[in-house]
Amino acid sequence: MFCLSFSHFQVPSTVTKAEVIAEIAEKTGIEKTDVSATVEAFFKVVKDSMASGNNIYVRGFGSFVNKKRARKVARNISKNTSIIIDEHYIPSFKPSKTFISKIKNSKKVKELVQA
Repeated sequence: MFCLSFSHFQVPSTVTKAEVIAEIAEKTGIEKTDVSATVEAFFKVVKDSMASGNNIYVRGFGSFVNKKRARKVARNISKNTSIIIDEHYIPSFKPSKTFISKIKNSKKVKELVQA
C-alpha cells in the first residue's frame, strides 16, 4: 500500500476583511462599527478615484494604478474565430520598496517558503 503525506506543506493563511477590522479595532481601541465604516469608505474612495482615471499613491505601502492593456486579436478556439479585444484598463497594485523589503525579510514568510 502506498500513502502520500502532505503534512510538510504549509498553506499560507488568508485574512478576511472582518479580521482586519477586528484587529484594527483591538489595536486602536476604536469601535468595530467605526473602523468598518472607515475601511469601507477607504475602499470606496479607491474604487471611485480609479474609475475616474486617477491613481492612488500611499507612501510606504504602495500604489493603486490603472494599467493600460493594448488592443489585441484573440482566438475563440471552440468556434475557430478571431475576436478583437479593444484597448482597456485594469486595476493593479504595486507594492512600495519598503513593503516588499518587509515581506522579503519576514521570518514567517521564509518559514513558509522553506517548508
